Amino acid sequence: MSTWVADNSWCVVVPHHASGARFARHRLADVLGDLVPADLLADSIAVVAELVGNAVRHAAPLPGGVVRVAWQLGLGGAVEIRVTDGGAESPPTARDAGTDAVDGRGLAIVAALAQRWGVEHDGLGQCVWAALGNAAANTVVE
Repeated sequence: MSTWVADNSWCVVVPHHASGARFARHRLADVLGDLVPADLLADSIAVVAELVGNAVRHAAPLPGGVVRVAWQLGLGGAVEIRVTDGGAESPPTARDAGTDAVDGRGLAIVAALAQRWGVEHDGLGQCVWAALGNAAANTVVE
């Protein structure tokens, strides 16, 4: 389990709509733009876009028609992204998309860019998370 410093945590609520992914990407880029290297920022933006896009496409919204997007910056520049929605009928799983498929690559992209990723259920709903960067450096003393 990771321990984080609260000053390095951010949370936004975005619409359960395609525009929610765009809003989350821009907000994350604005916040982390000067805090992490450009390659980690690009990977983080791609991951948040995939996770929010999947939440909008495959899961129910949280009450109010929204998706919660949170990210934390750990020591060593590690980034953890968490996207919480109202859940889906089946759990998120990476799948093999054929070369002609027009979709189905989202979690494969997340898995390729992240050190690790997973799914949790909490009091709000279903949370899909991904840890990027130096994931071993996430533990911080408060």
